[in-house]
Amino acid sequence: MTRTPRRARTTRALLTVAGVTALTAGLAGCGGDSLEKSGGGESSTKAGQQSLVIGSASFTESKVLAEIYAGLLKDAGYSTSIKTVDARELYEPALEKGQIDVVPEYAATLAEFLNKKQNGKDAPQVASADAEATVKALRELAEPRGLTVLDAGRAVDQNAFAVTAEFAEKHQLKTLSELGRSKERVKLAAGDECSQRPFCRPGLEKTYGIDIAGIDPLEVGSTQAKQAVKDGKDQLLLTTTTDATLEQFGLVLLQDDKKLQNSDNVLPVVNAKKAGSQKIADALGKLSRVLTTADLTELNKKVDAQRLKPADVAAQYLKEKKLLTK
Repeated sequence: MTRTPRRARTTRALLTVAGVTALTAGLAGCGGDSLEKSGGGESSTKAGQQSLVIGSASFTESKVLAEIYAGLLKDAGYSTSIKTVDARELYEPALEKGQIDVVPEYAATLAEFLNKKQNGKDAPQVASADAEATVKALRELAEPRGLTVLDAGRAVDQNAFAVTAEFAEKHQLKTLSELGRSKERVKLAAGDECSQRPFCRPGLEKTYGIDIAGIDPLEVGSTQAKQAVKDGKDQLLLTTTTDATLEQFGLVLLQDDKKLQNSDNVLPVVNAKKAGSQKIADALGKLSRVLTTADLTELNKKVDAQRLKPADVAAQYLKEKKLLTK
């Protein structure tokens, strides 16, 4: 059984911020117990040319990022291939073993995954809204496992909340704080878990003073959830900051101005022994310096809404941003 890329990505965001270690169905589907090689981003190995395997989770954003990584590394003189893997509990061990060399990751998500893996499911949270502190905590957990965490950029894919543009205009809302001060009673379209998760209902009520009438238990960021908010059945939607289809439903994000959500900045993670060179860090650093959250949203839109191939979208982005030397 497979899920759509959109649902897969929002499920990842909901589960990992909640501190759940198993993402089996959340990323791509309900099967798959081995590494699965895709055709994207492959190139033949020339004599003396180092070959690198780039890992990708099975949702749109990860696929596009993996293709961009492949383009940057090929430009730096490496032969590259991409392996698409169903879930983090499969590709992370493969990264440690050197079966995969490079993976696009999310700072807070991976930090909590490794934290629970090392210290148990009830371990105190190490990720926070502080990006620098979160990356530091991630590096402390990753390095003993033979992993190197490269620098994070500005692009962030984390949980977010949306309302209709009409609702926002009527109540003069741009932030979650303003929603709280409005005293408007809202129903929230989110998963059942939202009632217990600190980043969701409890956090919205405690941090922002938002009056939540109840939770409509719909798939996070799904078409059904967005339609429910659009139709006025619900007023608030749990989604992610790089949701590419909000505009289609007349929805807008409210700013998390008090930083309730953890810092899930996009960054490359590499196998230190096989891909820990400065040359590789420099090549991938080109992307981290220019990629923004808005860029990620647009890249997702081109695949999810316009139905373009991730490899083509990646190639176009590399060209537009002038990230290639050849």
